[in-house]
Amino acid sequence: MSILVNSETRLLVQGITGSEGTYHSKRMLEYGTKIVAGVTPNKGGTNYLGIPVYNTVSEAVTETSANVSIIYVPAPFAADAILESAYAGIPLVVCITEGIPALEMMRVHASMPEGVRLIGPNCPGVITPSTKTKVGIMPGHIHLPGRVGVISRSGTLTYEIVKALTDAKLGQSTAIGIGGDPLPGTNFIDCLELFRNDDETDAVAIIGEIGGSDEEKAAEYVAKGYSKPVIGFIAGQSAPPGKRMGHAGAIISGGKGTAEEKKNAFRAAGIKVADLPSEVVPLLKESLR
Repeated sequence: MSILVNSETRLLVQGITGSEGTYHSKRMLEYGTKIVAGVTPNKGGTNYLGIPVYNTVSEAVTETSANVSIIYVPAPFAADAILESAYAGIPLVVCITEGIPALEMMRVHASMPEGVRLIGPNCPGVITPSTKTKVGIMPGHIHLPGRVGVISRSGTLTYEIVKALTDAKLGQSTAIGIGGDPLPGTNFIDCLELFRNDDETDAVAIIGEIGGSDEEKAAEYVAKGYSKPVIGFIAGQSAPPGKRMGHAGAIISGGKGTAEEKKNAFRAAGIKVADLPSEVVPLLKESLR
C-alpha cells in the first residue's frame, strides 16, 4: 500500500509545454509515472512528448480520466490553475510553483471544493518508489522501495535524508514534500494521519524547519498517541530572528518558531530528534529494532 500516488495515478501536467513542465515531465516519464494529459491554453489538439495536450483541465479530465494534477504554471497564474484542477474534479493537486502571493493562497483555501487535497505550493511533490510513481521534481534514482514514510518542508533536505536512508537500505513507502509556503494545502498532521493508516509504513521521518507552528502542532498530535515511531529534524538552527531563511514560511518572529522550540516540542511528544541530518538514519534504525 502507498499513500497519495501509486500505479493507479493518471497524471495531468498543467504547463507541460513550458521549460519546467517539459523538463520534469520527461523525468517523470522516465521514472515510470503514467502521464495521460497536458494542459496549455491555445495548444489543445496537439501532441507533446507523446502526450495529448488540451486547452482546459475539464476537457482533459473528460477525455483521459486524469485523477492527479501537477502544476508548473508561473506564479501569477498558479492559484487559478490550482482551482481549475480542483473544480474539474481532480482529487489530488500538486503545485510546484513558488512565489504565489499569500493573498492568492488565502483565496485558494477559501474556494477549494470539499474532498480535494492540495500538496504545496512551493514543494517538490510526492513519490512512491514501490510503484515507480513520481509526481514532482524529486530525483527518482535516490529513492528505494521500503517502509519509512518521509514528510518534509524542505526539498533539498528531503533529498539528502532520502539518499542517506537509501544508502542504509532503509527504503521509503512514500516521500511527501509539503513545501515551505506559509499557507500549505497539506500539513504534517495530514500526512502523519495518512501514514498512520498505511499498513506498509513502519516509521515516519519529519523534516521541519524554523518558522510557523506546524511542527509544534504535529508534536501535539503525536503526543496523543501515535502507533509508529517518529524521528524529527529541524532545519535552520543557526538562523537569526526576524530574517527569512529560504522559504516564505521560514521566519522566526517574536521569538516564536525557533528551531529550539520545535525540537523541545518534538522531544516532549516522544519524537526522537536528530541534531544533524546524518543522525536521522541511526535514530530510525534504533526505533525499528
